Amino acid sequence: MDVVILTGLSGAGKSNATHVLEDLGYYCVDNMPPKLIEKFAEFCMQSGGKISKIAIIADIRSGSVFDDLITSVDKLRAWGFKCNTVFLDASDDVLIKRYKETRRKHPLLTDDKVDDSLSLSEAIKNERALLKIVRENSDYILDTSLLSVKQLSEWFIGTFSDSSETSILITCTSFGYKYGIPTDADLVFDVRCLPNPFYIRELKEKTGLDKSVSDYVFKWKQSSELLERLIDLIDYLLPLYIEEGKGQLTIAVGCTGGKHRSVAFAEKITAHMRGKNVKSVINHRDILKVAP
Repeated sequence: MDVVILTGLSGAGKSNATHVLEDLGYYCVDNMPPKLIEKFAEFCMQSGGKISKIAIIADIRSGSVFDDLITSVDKLRAWGFKCNTVFLDASDDVLIKRYKETRRKHPLLTDDKVDDSLSLSEAIKNERALLKIVRENSDYILDTSLLSVKQLSEWFIGTFSDSSETSILITCTSFGYKYGIPTDADLVFDVRCLPNPFYIRELKEKTGLDKSVSDYVFKWKQSSELLERLIDLIDYLLPLYIEEGKGQLTIAVGCTGGKHRSVAFAEKITAHMRGKNVKSVINHRDILKVAP
């Protein structure tokens, strides 16, 4: 039995993630109280194989008994279930913006026990405190602040689609330093030392996904040598991370604007990982941003 526990902050993208898991063949159950997870798993085991993949969405709507969630996950694993917990996170500013755009109410603001004077920002702060123990015990933590719906979908497809690849998930993110370093990065590589296609008139408006830009980036000896050394380092580190039981590794590659050099490098690194049957997804965070 393959079980995904989907949790995290309200407004961080759990609804969109649920739709993707449904498309991947997971039987999804929303807003399940943690105490019922074990009984539901027992029911699924008695289905005669009709239900082999389940996704359970458990969040603040179920109350604050998150010790029960962690206990249930441990018990499912003891029973031999393949069980992964995914925690979706986002910055306060992004969450507030999403709530204002959708005009939804935060779950803590609809609770009769909550002080009517509680603001949205205070509700989010309280939710973070309540979910802290769950976040700390999650297998995957995904910050959706700068992810599009398509990028969120690609992450879940890359992580939970059936495959014979290694258990660790590599997320390779290209980014622009002018927009900040990704907060979830484990390894950060700076390629601003290399010749910049931005200053070539016919390449300026293109991206590292275009062959002409990639060819320009890697025509320089220093670029090819840097790529080779980065890949050697990643190949060396990867077994060590796997041995330590790490479930995900985020590699961030940055250039000035996140459109040319970093994109080309992220593509090459991801292609190398996939060639070694390492489960990998790619995220070009800033590729669509318009330079001021």
